[in-house]
Parts: sequence; structure tokens; C-alpha cells
Amino acid sequence: MFIIAGFVALLTWVIPAGKYDTLAYNKSEKAFIKTDQEHSVNLPATQETLEHLNINIPLEKFTNGDIYKPIGIPDTYKKLKPNPQGLKAFITAPVKGIVAAADIIFLILIIGGLIGVMNKTGAFDAGISWLSEILKGRAYILIILVTTLIAIGGTTFGLAEETMAFFPILIPVFIAAKYDAMVGLACIFLGSAIGTMCSTINPFSTIIASDAAGINWTTGLTNRLIMLVTCLSITIIYILRYARRVKQDPTKSIIYEQKEAIEKLFGLNHMDKHTRLTTKLKLILGVFSLCFIIMVVGVSLLDWWFIEMTAVFLLGAIIIGFIAKLKEYVFVEEFVKGAASLLSVAFIVGIARGVTIIMEDGFISDTILYHASILAEGMNKGVFTNVMLFVYSGFSFFMPSSSGMAVLTMPVMAPLADTVNIGRETIVDTYQYGPGLFFLINPTGLILAALAMVKIGFNKWLKFITPLLVVLFLTTMLLLTLSVY
Repeated sequence: MFIIAGFVALLTWVIPAGKYDTLAYNKSEKAFIKTDQEHSVNLPATQETLEHLNINIPLEKFTNGDIYKPIGIPDTYKKLKPNPQGLKAFITAPVKGIVAAADIIFLILIIGGLIGVMNKTGAFDAGISWLSEILKGRAYILIILVTTLIAIGGTTFGLAEETMAFFPILIPVFIAAKYDAMVGLACIFLGSAIGTMCSTINPFSTIIASDAAGINWTTGLTNRLIMLVTCLSITIIYILRYARRVKQDPTKSIIYEQKEAIEKLFGLNHMDKHTRLTTKLKLILGVFSLCFIIMVVGVSLLDWWFIEMTAVFLLGAIIIGFIAKLKEYVFVEEFVKGAASLLSVAFIVGIARGVTIIMEDGFISDTILYHASILAEGMNKGVFTNVMLFVYSGFSFFMPSSSGMAVLTMPVMAPLADTVNIGRETIVDTYQYGPGLFFLINPTGLILAALAMVKIGFNKWLKFITPLLVVLFLTTMLLLTLSVY
């Protein structure tokens, strides 16, 4: 991550600084705020204002809150005075990133604390023993079920950062089922990645991007459903083939030499496989499971975000402590130990956010967007569609936020579809698929944090994911090309 931060800092010395003007809706004043580098002005919140600015979006998308972030205004790109990021910016960026990512960092630490308390109660040992007996001979069902359910969460409400909570819970189950940690990692991470990549009703990507492109979010829904089913099926088959190979011969595991270390990490080397699942332990597991159910319901239906999610897990840990009758000092000690075990993950998330801060302060993201829009204009529609796929893949390195990328790029990129005679929904598709595919290896995304949860090296992940990534890229290019013809 530090190498990447240094590379991005160097880019700010090479890529010219520039920025688009932005437009935001002020709900309290019921007016637009147009902002450039020198000043901000209030404009009437009318459809005429949007048309004058060449923004093809219905006014109600702003007034009803569908578009809640500032959007880029087409044809307003201006070069700025260079603002290269030097040694001071490079050194302070990780600290700024940790501060900026405090919400997800505290979620990770509180989840770690909850896991620490759960481990102390023995509920995990009993639950894993019970589940491994239930799944004996049918463990492949676990792969299909976990990957599919998490993909459903991804495609409907953008389940991504929240999956960090699942790694310490589910991976021991996969290991107990005679698979390796890579299988568990793949089911959780790839389920989320494929689901969000092929988002269907996800308000944080599909709906925001469609609104910013000036089209209804249901336009192109059939193509996205076909992509979801196709890519998810390919992914599950790939995981199942690897899992079967590992189960038949554990030495075929990509991480075989780490087997003992990973089992020790998750406490499986001293797990009591004969722990009986008592009524008290069932109640503890019930409270623990309820935390995740409440989190999913809150995020998908109640507009919850990190503060509310973190509070749920903190309260869950306290309730479990009472049920288990842990003494106060024991509870605190185990909670702190659990949080400390995920501290490295929290730091990785913060440093990744620091990379984004370097790009923002260097004003290079909009310059990349401007030149990409010039490159793609007027191409053959088949070529254009696939070029946009790779353009958006590259964008995701510089703009990790899906909603931020949507409101910044869609007003600029969506009109290009009109010039090559294809529907604007194709731009929305490339915006989803390109970053979704690159997300599988994007170091400024979640993959490094996910790998840190299970202590697997990035090189091992690349060895595992590369064949699947190639197949998914070729499949996506084929389906995109067919969709525009």
C-alpha cells in the first residue's frame, strides 16, 4: 500500500491538474449550488437550469434525494495550477486516511471484539462441531449457499465492506469441512464482488448511476440479470472445482504450507470438537446471528450505515457477555484481544483511503476522466463498449467509491453513448462491470484487507484468481458486445 501511495504521489507530478465544475442540490434552500475552483453560486432548482448546464437528468432525482452527492457538469473541465503531492503529503496521507476511514475502522475493531468474546464463551467450537456433522458429505452445499446469499446481498444493496464481519465466522466452518481458508475467502469475497459488479437494484451503484445518466434504473435490468446468473455460475463452479481438488489432496492447496498457521489463527488447533451445544450456547449463537440479520435489514431497509452497524455489534457483544456470565475484567480483556487481532486490517483500510486522498489533493482524477471521454468519443459501438469497460476498470483505481464515481463520471460519459448510437444503459453497465472485475485484484479496494483477515499473501491470491478473472473478463466482453448489437 505504501508503494502504491508513492506511485500515485509521483503521478501527481506527471498528470496535469484539472477539475470539472460540480452541481449539488441544497435541500434546505431548495436550490442548486454550482461550484468551481474560485467560487460557488446558487442557481434555481429547475429543469431549465439542468438543461442549460447540459445535464440530462430529471429534477426530481435531486429533490427526492436519489442524487445526494455533487455531480460533474459536462463540458466544464478546466486545467488548474499543478498541485503535486510531495514527501509531506506522502507521509501524512496514511494518517489522514485512517481518520477519514474511522467509520469502517471502528466497525472492524468492534467486530473483532465481538469475535473475541464469542471465542471465550466456547459457542464457536460447539457451533462448528455441530455444523461439520450436519454437512458431512454435503459440504459443497455450504459453498453454493454462502456464495449465492452474499451475492444476493451485493446485487440488492451493495454488500461489500460489511462482509468483513463474515471472515472470522465462516472461514473456520470451511476449514472444519476439510477445505482450506482460500475456499472460505473466495466464497465470501467473490460472492460480494460478483453481486455488486452485477448490481440489479443496488441503490449505491445501479440506481445512482442510472439517475446520473438520465435514464430509468430498470432500463437494461434484463442484461444485468443475465450477467449476474452467468458470472455467479462460473464463479461457483470455479470454487467448487478448487475445493474438490483440495479436499481430495490437501497438498494441492495454494496455501498448504500455511495450513497450521491459519488453523492456529482461528483457534482450530485447540478446538474442542466434542463441545456440546447447550441451551446457553444456542442462545449465544442466536444473539450473534441476530446481529447480522439486524445489520442486513438496517442497511437495506432503514438507511443505516457504519455508526448503526457498529452499535449493533457492540450491543451484541455486551448481551453475549451477560448471557455467558463473564466477569467484567474478563469481558474487557477478551474484547480488547479480539479487536487487536484485526488492527492490521484496520490500518490497511486507512492506508488505502490515504491513497485516494493523495489523488484528490493532486486534482488528477478529473483529468483522467476528461482524456478518457475524448478517447472514447465517436468509436465503433462494439469497440466503444469494450473500451469503456477497461476505462472504468482504470477509473476504479483512482475512484474507489462506486457512488462517487457514478455522480462524477455519468454526466460526462453517458452522452457519449448517444454519439455511437447505443443506449445509455450500456455506460451504466460498463461502469459496474469494469470496476467490478478490477475489484478482484484492486489494491485500493477491499482485497488487501480481506487477505489480512486470513493472513494470505497477495501473491497467493493472484495465483488463485487469475484464471477466473480472465474467464470473467472474456465473458463480460462477449455479453456486452452482444447487448449493443
